[in-house]
Amino acid sequence: MSTKLWDKGYEINKEIEQFEVGDDVIYDNNLLIPDLLGSIGHAAGLKKIGMINEQEFKDLHEALVTLIEQAESGQLRVEPGDEDVHTKIETILTKMLGDTGKKIHTARSRNDQVVVDTRLYLKQIAPKVQTAILDTCQSLHDFAQKYQHTPMPGYTHMQRAMLSSVGVWAGAWLEALLDDMELLNQALEINDQCPLGSAASYGVPLPIDRQYVSDVLGFAKVQSNVLYAQHGRGKFESMVIQALSQVMLDLSKMAQDIMLFTTAEYGFFEISPEFTTGSSIMPQKKNLGAMEMLRAKGSVMVSWQNQMMSVLTGLPSGYNMDYQETKKPFMDGLELVTQSCAVASLTIQQIVPNEQRMKDACTPDLFATDAAYELVEQGVPFRDAYRQIGTHLEEVAAMDPDEQLKKRTHQGTAGDLRLEEAQSRITAFQQAADADQKAFAETAEKLLKGDF
Repeated sequence: MSTKLWDKGYEINKEIEQFEVGDDVIYDNNLLIPDLLGSIGHAAGLKKIGMINEQEFKDLHEALVTLIEQAESGQLRVEPGDEDVHTKIETILTKMLGDTGKKIHTARSRNDQVVVDTRLYLKQIAPKVQTAILDTCQSLHDFAQKYQHTPMPGYTHMQRAMLSSVGVWAGAWLEALLDDMELLNQALEINDQCPLGSAASYGVPLPIDRQYVSDVLGFAKVQSNVLYAQHGRGKFESMVIQALSQVMLDLSKMAQDIMLFTTAEYGFFEISPEFTTGSSIMPQKKNLGAMEMLRAKGSVMVSWQNQMMSVLTGLPSGYNMDYQETKKPFMDGLELVTQSCAVASLTIQQIVPNEQRMKDACTPDLFATDAAYELVEQGVPFRDAYRQIGTHLEEVAAMDPDEQLKKRTHQGTAGDLRLEEAQSRITAFQQAADADQKAFAETAEKLLKGDF
């Protein structure tokens, strides 16, 4: 068991300790490598201002690199009883290096340490989350392109409304997710600030160079105000979860559509049996359980967003242990979106539209508005045309869905979905995510080599 960093010669009540720590140590394993990388950067900062000498830095650097290798191989893990990742690592360093290990915490608190760990973790994992979202976007793009001109009834109020296309349906979710990516990128940009040096909310009485450490760790800038650096814990992460809640909102609604359109009553879409599960009592059942779960996961994500915001609401200034309760929903949220997007992308790739069934569903009433606009083109005022058709619906003749779809030529309709613009956005977003991933890898490599 690790010695507490705050040890003052007494033992904390075990039940109280367990309540305070909870399952936090489990999630701290995600912060092992970020904590070790952050410690290298911090040690470099201490060397720069003369708080440790060249040999002490060399010893610390070698030890931290060794621990990173052990963490990558799975030999090093945070276990119950370690209190947290920070205690675990400092205890090991002290055992390895004696007094030199004890110096690593100079000018640093666990408060700013966990914030920098979390932000480095986000830098490490964000490209994976972004790529998962963009994979779903690409699947939707390809689906929309393939079935751009396939007629499909459009619905409002759950009732048949007007003629649409499969391409319009898929393109709607595509554009929604791309806008969600814009929101996510804004949240990631705000998170790209280094909090190290803020300590326990009020800085330290030492001439530390916060900009230098920020640059060494690859951040875009320093989070300047030391008190706000602590207030930002949970708030900054919640911005990411709020953006990802938008992703899950769209996936949840899309899943509902897919379930409706694959029912026997609709029969618009078909999907391979391998994407369905069965019933324990009804032999004929083929259930889209994954889409039901995807629909539910949208609510789960929103609940995590609310949990984070609720924990933060009304807290007094300075560090509060309440912040600890934002770690789990944040990390779980990142993982949930990654998994959900993978499932959504696979499902979209397997959907096959039943074109004849959809054409059969394009009954004459679906073309009431088309009929009204034919009168408008003849010079009849729209409101008069509306009433004329509306009071004689039984006289509306059946129309050819393919021919009527060709009349939808303006931007955003089946004839002009601007899919090339969507593809450009996908490509640009992916290039940016790849660049961020490369930048993090290069920063980590420099830290491992001591190349500052």
